[in-house]
Amino acid sequence: MSSVFQIGRHLIGPGQPCFVIAEIAQGHDGSLGTAHAYVDAVARTGAQAVKFQTHIADAESTPGEPFRVRVFPQDATRYDYWKRMEFSAEQWASLAAHAHERDLVFLSSAFSFEAVDLLSRIGMAAWKVGSGEIPSLPLIEHMAKTSAPVLLSSGMSTFHELDAAVATVHNAGAPVALLQCTTSYPCPPERIGLNVLAELRARYDAPVGLSDHSGTIFPSLAATTLGANLLEVHTVFSRECFGPDVTSSLTTSELAQLVQGVRFLETALAHPVDKGHLSEEMSDLKRMFGKSVFLMTDLPAGHVLRREDLTLKKPAIGIAGARLPELVGRRLTRSLPRNSPLTEQDID
Repeated sequence: MSSVFQIGRHLIGPGQPCFVIAEIAQGHDGSLGTAHAYVDAVARTGAQAVKFQTHIADAESTPGEPFRVRVFPQDATRYDYWKRMEFSAEQWASLAAHAHERDLVFLSSAFSFEAVDLLSRIGMAAWKVGSGEIPSLPLIEHMAKTSAPVLLSSGMSTFHELDAAVATVHNAGAPVALLQCTTSYPCPPERIGLNVLAELRARYDAPVGLSDHSGTIFPSLAATTLGANLLEVHTVFSRECFGPDVTSSLTTSELAQLVQGVRFLETALAHPVDKGHLSEEMSDLKRMFGKSVFLMTDLPAGHVLRREDLTLKKPAIGIAGARLPELVGRRLTRSLPRNSPLTEQDID
């Protein structure tokens, strides 16, 4: 399978710009208007994709499902919470259309066969599989059979489990990418696992990236320098927003800063500097900022130079400052005033 594939109009893989996904998840708190507002906010940041999560309570959950974090007083059970997060097929289609109008790739994670079918009818450019769904191989196969790329998040998985998931995607004939992820909200720096990017790339020969929950831009910038092909970060309007993912998220202004940083680093990495080659511009700068050997006092022709006659001053228009010691004991060929730069013609 090719290590480069396409999501919408974007190529993903080695040599391609890093694909930045803004994960809204349930940041909309069940409000369709808020979800649409997030589409507009993400579009202004320069990210390439906006991602939601499509939950259909009756298809994926039961009333006995425990809360990860219980912060919603209006929901008696997590099943009730998923129910409140549901949008209709028409509403999901409106979000996808809005994203496309704003030149964003629309993505949404599916957590049931029914959600895959709903999103397939809308048209999904790729499938993002959350960490908890990696063992759900039949569900991954259902996604992969659409032929759209599958992005696997590795937060709760062993390599053995990832092997099985990758094989499932390959067997269905879809491209695959893997995201290093640590399921910790927020994730501390010692658990980011930047080293895993290289391990994933070597093991699967596929595009790799980072799904970060640190709530800072730093891990994603570091991942960019390590060759990440994709980045996913949770995004909220403000730290004052309500919800369990806020502390693990970037604000939309921080997301814009991250995208700017990623593009800056990509340009820097694409233009290696040869320190052994000095351009004419650098030579001019060296003359401006460097120093050469100057005279401390007025001296007559024939004077034998002493150390106290000499000093280093700007600009570097005479004999290089590093050569000062070898000039001691040399004789002047002509009279020179104080603050004269010494040149080869001035000494014998």
